[in-house]
Amino acid sequence: MSKNVIFCYSGSGNCLDFAKNIAKGLGDTDIIMMRKAPVKTDVRDAERVGFIVPCYGGGLPGDVESFLGSIRISPDAYTFAVGQYAGYLGCGLHKIDKQFKLDLWTGLSHQCSCIWLFPHQLMLPPVTPKMAQKRSERMAKRLVKSILAGEKSKKAPPKMGLNALESKVWPKLAVGKAKKFAVTDACIGCHQCEKLCPKGNIRFVDGKPTFGTNCIQCLSCLQYCPKEAITLTEKSVKREHYHNPNVSAAELMESIIHIY
Repeated sequence: MSKNVIFCYSGSGNCLDFAKNIAKGLGDTDIIMMRKAPVKTDVRDAERVGFIVPCYGGGLPGDVESFLGSIRISPDAYTFAVGQYAGYLGCGLHKIDKQFKLDLWTGLSHQCSCIWLFPHQLMLPPVTPKMAQKRSERMAKRLVKSILAGEKSKKAPPKMGLNALESKVWPKLAVGKAKKFAVTDACIGCHQCEKLCPKGNIRFVDGKPTFGTNCIQCLSCLQYCPKEAITLTEKSVKREHYHNPNVSAAELMESIIHIY
């Protein structure tokens, strides 16, 4: 067991990039991915345990909320969490805090991955994508110093009641949007989208992907498509696709990434 553990969910790669930067600063860290059920849940030997997650529909992404109940952390471990968002923090960190009583938490805005809702350049506070990435890297360095110093937040993460309600209806919205996936003739049949999907929602028929409705809107399939052949409504055709330049599709598929 590594000295440090970070549980991470990432769709566009931004959260995994941040987790990797934190891990590099801490050293000896296991990044345990939560796109699917985490392969390691008993981390009671770890001295520090963190959570780095995006805001999806006002709450936690995918099945992360249900995964939290299986995670075992030492009562003596130092805990921290980071919520990434385009426009608002949401209630995700509050839900993690309810489970583990976080010592330190913070939020960070980054590019929007929900391409059918907003272009990825739109985030609050408004900055360019390049500036957002630099800000993420600077914050990671500052957070590492805070973690190593054992700093603690003065208050718990906010409940964000309206976002909690939003997160309850998000799964139904995701199902509706999933029905609008399509693929263009640019598709080369590489099967990457099928491998990336954490819900097994993509199947290939006659060499082309077909989409079901068991979708959580991570949009990794769309954002990481090497030919930008996957679309989700007309808006996604016109908007620039985005994924973090420092995170590969192969990394998103990993179960555990160890940083020495």
